[in-house]
Amino acid sequence: MGYRRKVRKKALVVTTLGRLFDYCTSTFAKRMLSQYVDGSQSYTYDQFRHKCLDLSRMLSRFGIRAGDKVAILSQNMPNWTVAMFATVPAGRVFVPILPDSSESEVTNILTHSDARVLFISQKQRSKLSDEMLSRLTLVIDIETFEFIKKDDSAYTCEGWTKETQPDDLAAIIYTSGTSGTAKGVMLSHRNLCQNIVAAAYAQPAGKKDRWLSILPMSHTYEMAFSVLYPLFAGGCVYYLHKPPTPSVLMAAMKQVRPTIMCTVPLIIEKVYKSNVVPTISRSRILSWMRDHMPRLLYWLVGRRLYKSFGGKLRFFGIGGSKVDPIVEEFLLKARFPYAIGYGMTETAPLITNACVGKTVVGSIGVPAYNVEVALQNVNPQTGEGEIIVRGDNVMLGYYKDPERTRSVLTDEGWLRTNDLASVDAKGRYYIKGRLGNMIVGASGENIYPEEIEQVINAAEGVNESLVMQRDGRLVALVKFDDDFLSWDQESEDKFFEKLQARQQAVMDFVNKRVGKQSKISEVEVVKDPFEKTATQKIRRFKYKDAHGEDLHEGPSDEKNKD
Repeated sequence: MGYRRKVRKKALVVTTLGRLFDYCTSTFAKRMLSQYVDGSQSYTYDQFRHKCLDLSRMLSRFGIRAGDKVAILSQNMPNWTVAMFATVPAGRVFVPILPDSSESEVTNILTHSDARVLFISQKQRSKLSDEMLSRLTLVIDIETFEFIKKDDSAYTCEGWTKETQPDDLAAIIYTSGTSGTAKGVMLSHRNLCQNIVAAAYAQPAGKKDRWLSILPMSHTYEMAFSVLYPLFAGGCVYYLHKPPTPSVLMAAMKQVRPTIMCTVPLIIEKVYKSNVVPTISRSRILSWMRDHMPRLLYWLVGRRLYKSFGGKLRFFGIGGSKVDPIVEEFLLKARFPYAIGYGMTETAPLITNACVGKTVVGSIGVPAYNVEVALQNVNPQTGEGEIIVRGDNVMLGYYKDPERTRSVLTDEGWLRTNDLASVDAKGRYYIKGRLGNMIVGASGENIYPEEIEQVINAAEGVNESLVMQRDGRLVALVKFDDDFLSWDQESEDKFFEKLQARQQAVMDFVNKRVGKQSKISEVEVVKDPFEKTATQKIRRFKYKDAHGEDLHEGPSDEKNKD
């Protein structure tokens, strides 16, 4: 039986997360499902099933019924998936919370979602206020599944469950993205299962595949492709005890030798800037090859990079924000097995994809399986319009917010993404920028700050940047690499002299490479890294213009885009 035929057959069975749970735990019972890289906290699919069912029965004894909200606040670990599947197959609704959320954000999410139960790790414990602790029926240590708090008066054994249906609510996912105000995105079982099937069409996977999970499981990108899809495929997922610093990550990849990874551009861009570029520039032979034998150079460096990731990768997914075109061009020429995905929380998340071997620099690919994509309000001169999406991946709406839901969902079921793009003759889409971020120039032309930022980030020593408009002028906020500009110099005069030179160098570099309307008038250097979302996009709303006005708000910016 062909692979696609098998996927179609499985998709008829796996129409809810409850049916996914039954399918994977019966089909792959003896196989490993998840574990830490060091082998601790591990589960076979059969052990996973029994642990989930035990926890589900415990929730029922405390009156936690179908429709009740169960929150998870934890770093990545095998028990995260256990907590999720102790919840959703029984008809309960799970509410994942990003581990970098503040105490006030945690309180707001727990309150707004009406959560009755919280699974929480010890690392996150300080974010749970005493007031919030007293309001919850159960608070459970996710590492041991022991009670931190339980309301004995709720012990009624009346927590009825139900068999879920495809259009039942499965999750409420909160995100402030880069636009400020948090939104509770309601995702159905159908939404999430659609993404599992789309992932299977985009990248075949099976029970021999090994995932290395490094992005937050509470984000839809990682949840769909490194939590749910492995269950569908029968693979095994490995987790890190520590944050994925370069040294931790390299050691883990050498040990696990993953076949599939989901990442964000920042990770591969750092590898390129801190490893690939210096390696070439320090070697006379490689530098010569760059100018005279570039194909051989890319092959050699590409093989070294591939081996550093374990030497077994078949799929290196990049999503979350726009990847630097210089870095992507290198990956393409080096024949690195990377893929590009674009989406948003509201589509659970996949909208378009460029699969391994089918990527084109700058493109977010073609519509994902069973997803309709179109452009509306297209500018006849530029061919650019807003991306709109329709399909089984589109959310039910925003929790307790019908007005905001109506603002992004049309009566025909189309979701407005607030992203501007163009499309080529082969149906490949190219993101230009966010409608809310777009700047209108003095002559009425559209200026996309994201495109200018790509140029700035290619300048020597620049780590990251943000472009905004002040009093009709374009201003660039720039964060330099720590080893490029030291803030701890002994001589203040020398520091400011060097600082001004760096600012001028960036301005000269950028203005030689952009059009007249995109030239920057000022460079401001920031000392600390920009605040970012879970997928490492800068929270633009945190950086207000001179008049104190936030950048415009649209649908969630928790994107998985090229």
